[in-house]
Amino acid sequence: MTVTYAPIITSLLDNDLYKFTMLQAMLHQFPQTHGVYRFRCRNNKDTSYPLADIQQDLEQQIDSLCELRFLPDELEYLRSLRFIRSDFVDYLELFKLKRRFITVSTDDKGRLSIDIEGPMIQAMFFEVFVLAIVNELYFNALSSESVIAEGQRRLNEKVALLHQYAGEQKKNGQDKPPFIVADFGTRRRFSRRWQAHVVETLYKAEPKIVSGTSNVYLAKQLGMTPIGTMAHEFMQAFQALDVRLRDSQKAALESWVHEYRGDLGIALTDVVGMDAFLRDFDLYFAKLFDGLRHDSGDPYIWGDKAVAHYEKLKIDPKTKILTFSDGLNLEKAWELHQYFKDRIRTSFGIGTNLTNDMGITPINIVLKLVECNGQPVAKLSDSPGKTMINNDTYLAYLRQVFEVDEPE
Repeated sequence: MTVTYAPIITSLLDNDLYKFTMLQAMLHQFPQTHGVYRFRCRNNKDTSYPLADIQQDLEQQIDSLCELRFLPDELEYLRSLRFIRSDFVDYLELFKLKRRFITVSTDDKGRLSIDIEGPMIQAMFFEVFVLAIVNELYFNALSSESVIAEGQRRLNEKVALLHQYAGEQKKNGQDKPPFIVADFGTRRRFSRRWQAHVVETLYKAEPKIVSGTSNVYLAKQLGMTPIGTMAHEFMQAFQALDVRLRDSQKAALESWVHEYRGDLGIALTDVVGMDAFLRDFDLYFAKLFDGLRHDSGDPYIWGDKAVAHYEKLKIDPKTKILTFSDGLNLEKAWELHQYFKDRIRTSFGIGTNLTNDMGITPINIVLKLVECNGQPVAKLSDSPGKTMINNDTYLAYLRQVFEVDEPE
């Protein structure tokens, strides 16, 4: 089949680190787990043209994606990461995404539909690739010299901001705790080349601030730190594994500790909401994990709750770290850092505003796990619009079990 555009994904490393870390844990502990993922565009009404228009090109890009294999130097890079086990790299040497597990169609309302169903050790690895492809195909039709020029102008402003923040940190030795930002923008990027340009530009401008990226390929190419631990799908899967639903969150955290034994110690808090998470995040987990990640709800309220929880457990919050990753830009990240820096360390993952700030409205697209082993699973986000499930009965049950009120 002829591809209209050159392949967008040219390396299986062009993925977020947490896809590798979750895949390794699933392969070692739950290799037969079956998952179903559904695509959604959260701002369908705001798109410049229907996403269904890219269906044919998307099909061709997925065909191309499913031909890729890991290259020897990519495998060696993964083997060099302390938390990646050699047997997992051996598995990846044989790895190839299977085309039969993903289906692209148009629904009865003319909207683009993407369904992924199969073993999670296959299905979970599609997500970031597919979202990046959808983004690039969509924005390819909107790209122009003026759009690129506007993107560059905005990037230059970010460089100037980073220089300003670096200068402010150095005043009176106020660079501790440091202001740390990582690129989290692979799935929402304008294009593969633009993400590489943005990340390299920011890294060269202020390497002490922008020192990491979630994109493993860019980390390898630029000598940056690959960043990532777990995503919602890992925690959600335990709602359908062989544990009581009420114990699913603790089982997921325990599984992570078993797999990484001190590495990758940032726990995600909003699968059933922060309050329910903290009820499970007892002294045992609070000591084992290095910190927490915010991905929904008011970040100031969330951070205050986290600090208070550590203090309640008689743990010095300054020994822990809060990672913020929800809808950030550099200015918001800096303000959060100023608010928390005297009480707890912070770091920030910024996605769309780094890799798709071009003056065009971004598309808000997700591919979420909705079933596992034939059972519904869901996320009770601290931001109600992020909840994604078609089973209201299960959603009500989940709220009841974890004592989460319905949003007003």
